[in-house]
Amino acid sequence: MQSCRLCKDLPLGPNPIFQLDERARILIVGQAPGRITHQKNRPFDDPSGDRLREWLGIDKSAFYADPQIGIFPMGLCFPGAGCSGDKPPPEICATTWRKKTMAALKSVELTLILGAYAIAWHLPHLNGKTVAEAVKQSSEGQDRVFVLPHPSPRNNRWLKRNPWFEADVIPRIRQSVRLNLSESERK
Repeated sequence: MQSCRLCKDLPLGPNPIFQLDERARILIVGQAPGRITHQKNRPFDDPSGDRLREWLGIDKSAFYADPQIGIFPMGLCFPGAGCSGDKPPPEICATTWRKKTMAALKSVELTLILGAYAIAWHLPHLNGKTVAEAVKQSSEGQDRVFVLPHPSPRNNRWLKRNPWFEADVIPRIRQSVRLNLSESERK
């Protein structure tokens, strides 16, 4: 995957960005890397990542150094800017890489899903629901899955309109993250 060049026409060129290890117990699935991520060549090394790590209760060094934390976006490369944010991830990315990579990740115990494209692929029964509806329906962590709004500063308005997310859901997510990381230390 690291050497994938299927999408040669991307505005900044192909640059697959993900963080995966066969020992991953926590898997974060999002849309696609943004412009800053593309430039830094590291997932979530931007203000979105700062908020995501805060939500998870994980510091930056552990987030990048712990092989138990995997990051696998729907699109591996920055798709370019659109009218109201980044363009959607190219479908060829998911059809080429998603199934075989997910099948190889046998240790995943907790999946965190960010964004409509990730929701549609991982939780097709929630496809077409609003982000708020999808987050609410997964707010208890059923089947070891949580849906989160994208942690982008662009979603500050959503977070203000939905204070229940940070008040009620984030503590459950943090607890699940802690449990999954501490369970592996006991094994």
